[in-house]
Amino acid sequence: MAKKALIVQGGWDGHEPVQVAERFARLLAGEGFEVEVSDTLDRFENEEDLKSHSLIVPIWTMGEITEEQLKPVLRAVESGVGIAGCHGGMCDSFRNSVEWQFMTGSQWVAHPFNDGVEYEVNLVKNSSSPIVEGIQDFAVKSEQYYLHVDPCVDVLATTSFAISEGPHSANGVIKMPVVYTKKWGLGRVFYNSLGHHADIFDIPEAIELMRRGFLWAAR
Repeated sequence: MAKKALIVQGGWDGHEPVQVAERFARLLAGEGFEVEVSDTLDRFENEEDLKSHSLIVPIWTMGEITEEQLKPVLRAVESGVGIAGCHGGMCDSFRNSVEWQFMTGSQWVAHPFNDGVEYEVNLVKNSSSPIVEGIQDFAVKSEQYYLHVDPCVDVLATTSFAISEGPHSANGVIKMPVVYTKKWGLGRVFYNSLGHHADIFDIPEAIELMRRGFLWAAR
């Protein structure tokens, strides 16, 4: 029987949730998942159904989540369902929900240079994670996410914020996580801060990180 993946997409249209969901749905289907794409957070309300899934993929930026929608997801992931996502679709989903941020491992707070920044994603060289095995550093042109990050995450890739205009530069060069994993109870959590627009996943390394992250997180 195929493993089930649930993609829930919506929120701010600027992050192209429909296009990203389509891309991820094709990827997961190609890996043998039975994929459902929903455009309502009410899809989270059935806890027992969520627990029948292997993977939850949130693609929802700057929304609001009710307790009735949130609690079943927290408990499903705690029970062993994986959760994996990217950019603001997972870690700028619900700014008013500290519990969501606690589970997912970080919260976006800034992209100091906005879109179109050229920067490098540096893979952690001594990582034993299969997610990054054999992948080399690569360049992107996109938003460079500044995150507030859970100290328990296992960082798999980073980027560096150079000294520039802005009060954050008073701290010198800052190394920021881009890709990480963590645990939530029995569930596995994967996050990649790339993904401002769907075309970032035209970069082979970016889409391969998502593919491996989905497979790693899935129960």
